[in-house]
Amino acid sequence: MPNTDRPERIRVAAFGQWMLGAAAACLCSVALAHEPVARCYLLDAHTVRCRGASNDGDEMSGSRMEVIALSGKTLLEGKLDANSTWSFSKPQEPFYVLFDVGPGLQVSIEQEEISAPPAGATPRWMRQR
Repeated sequence: MPNTDRPERIRVAAFGQWMLGAAAACLCSVALAHEPVARCYLLDAHTVRCRGASNDGDEMSGSRMEVIALSGKTLLEGKLDANSTWSFSKPQEPFYVLFDVGPGLQVSIEQEEISAPPAGATPRWMRQR
């Protein structure tokens, strides 16, 4: 009697290969996801302005930023405005800024990285106000 299971095995193997390919495609699309980028500058000695965006330049208004003390205590929380910026009073204690757009999608800006913009090279988003 001939073995009639062979066509079924081929279909199962082909389906398994298709599923493996689909899973690989999904994983690749995750790798191409929009990653957050953020930058903060001093407006003056007491005020910081930050901008958050995706790595391809898309604005991320409504996304959350936090100012966190080195002890881990949240000092300030805010959301990016329509220009994807957020301004706050510079804390007295050491801090960092956390731009958090979801699990695995965070950027931190250390206090030491926050300074006045270079002379003659003020970003456009710093001049919008």
